[in-house]
Amino acid sequence: MDMDRLQTLEDRAARTANGFKDLERAAHEVLDSGDLARSKDLALALLESDAHQARCVATFIIGGLAADDAGALALLRDRVSGDSDWRVQEILAKAFDRFCAETGYEAALPVIREWLGSPSANVRRAVTEGLRIWTGRPFFRDDPQAAVDLLAPLRCDESDYVRRSVGNALRDISKKHPDLVARETRQWDLTPPRVRQVHALATRLIDRPTAG
Repeated sequence: MDMDRLQTLEDRAARTANGFKDLERAAHEVLDSGDLARSKDLALALLESDAHQARCVATFIIGGLAADDAGALALLRDRVSGDSDWRVQEILAKAFDRFCAETGYEAALPVIREWLGSPSANVRRAVTEGLRIWTGRPFFRDDPQAAVDLLAPLRCDESDYVRRSVGNALRDISKKHPDLVARETRQWDLTPPRVRQVHALATRLIDRPTAG
């Protein structure tokens, strides 16, 4: 382990009070070195940091490795998802989207489905939030129904955190595909409060009354 490089990264990360741009740049610089084993070692060490910023850098690095390294993808799912800091969870969502983009969204469907079925709310939410706007992504742009079909089953999710993400993702889709979202949501049993919550978010633009 290059302890000097590790300390430099931790010090740089600690100077970031707000936002993620420099944290992402720092991760890119590590990955651009081309030494993937060293990059992964640095990321693992950064995950041990008390500073959330350093753990964010680690998550960006691991996300950059995940498409070609099943172990890195497992680290995101099994370890990063357990981080208690919401900022790290935001980067987890970005990291998962990078994995999908580099893998190809259609090719990544088995992993997308696996993560959506995870017992961890953070893992499920990494997908629902990371792929927003879903129909702006390749494959889902041409097959928006596939996005709706993946999101809709989570309308009863036990996590408010996930349900809000699902509702907002469906609302995003409704901007260009209102009929798809309207047709899906008309089938829902609105008796459960959880479903009503997602329905209200998903149909907010569809049900908006017109002026005049």
